Amino acid sequence: VAELPAEQQQLDWQIRVFESEQPNAFALPGGRIGVHTGLLKVAETPDQLAAVIGHEVGHVLADHGNERLTQQLGIKAGMLVVGLLGEGDMGQQQLMQALGLGAQLGISLPFSRAHEEEADLMGLAIMAQAGFDPHESVALWRNMAAAGGGQPPEFLSTHPAHASRIEALQQAMEEAVALYRATTPAGCSG
Repeated sequence: VAELPAEQQQLDWQIRVFESEQPNAFALPGGRIGVHTGLLKVAETPDQLAAVIGHEVGHVLADHGNERLTQQLGIKAGMLVVGLLGEGDMGQQQLMQALGLGAQLGISLPFSRAHEEEADLMGLAIMAQAGFDPHESVALWRNMAAAGGGQPPEFLSTHPAHASRIEALQQAMEEAVALYRATTPAGCSG
């Protein structure tokens, strides 16, 4: 079993499967993970599914849900202050729209991509420590790229491009493989 911090070991980790063709998964604070049935068609092996679960566990361990909420509240507070200072100004609406777009492109999207990248790398280590082949994380993202069609440009997305994810995972692979070799294989059958 992967090494989790003591406070995370106490969580009542639960994974639920939801009927949806979308190949997606999500994590909620407190150890709740949701997996869409569409993802089960893309994750072709137990090791690939472990890459997804490890990624979602990484989000919980890194407290990304609360960080995202705090960041969004900060942006809204900043927008409120700017709105109060410019009250009655004719160009106020255009200024607010420009600031909103700037906050989205300059803060929210890069912040979300950073969370995804961090969860990918944490998930890689988690799956390897749990006895799942980390090479399968790369195979999963190749499957996602094949199944997902086109993606928006990375700078307009909350998620890194598939190629960026694969490259980052490959760069961390040597360490993950060392973790995997130091543990007993998970022994799940597909």
